[in-house]
Amino acid sequence: MAKEEFPGWHGTTIIGVRKGGKVVVAGDGQVSLGQTVIKGTARKVRRLSPGGTDVVAGFAGSTADAFTLLERLEAKLEATPGQLARAAVELAKDWRTDKYLKNLEAMLIVTDGKDLFVITGAGDVLEPEHDVAAIGSGGNYALAAARGLMDSKKDAETVAREAMAIAAEICVYTNGNLTVEAING
Repeated sequence: MAKEEFPGWHGTTIIGVRKGGKVVVAGDGQVSLGQTVIKGTARKVRRLSPGGTDVVAGFAGSTADAFTLLERLEAKLEATPGQLARAAVELAKDWRTDKYLKNLEAMLIVTDGKDLFVITGAGDVLEPEHDVAAIGSGGNYALAAARGLMDSKKDAETVAREAMAIAAEICVYTNGNLTVEAING
């Protein structure tokens, strides 16, 4: 099957919410190939601890590509302990310029509890406005829902969970099987 005929992998919504001194990253578990759900319980949010630095990362896109990027991020964090921003920028530079890495198809949300970033293959390291970041096929739905909930008295985890539930109701590539990781700022 030619690449342009390939139905494509879909099915990720990842959200990061910073509120009340805590950052929560939540991701759904659905992986789809075309119109078929391949797996409903994938784990797309992970806790990394390179060099003693606690980091939570969520990924959207190709799983193999995302794991490659997470391994590179861990190496960058080991080289620059406690400096997530620097490690993220170094990863984004490599991702954009390296012959092998620039073909990887994934996006990351990463946090150490203080900083919250979206890292893309275009060389972007974005700090979200309004303390909410979302990526993946249902990312815009989750982002809009979370933004609407941020002024409430709800904590970061509740905002993330409710935003993901709304995204799962709207996006056919998102389900309600969540992996949630929290980290204090």
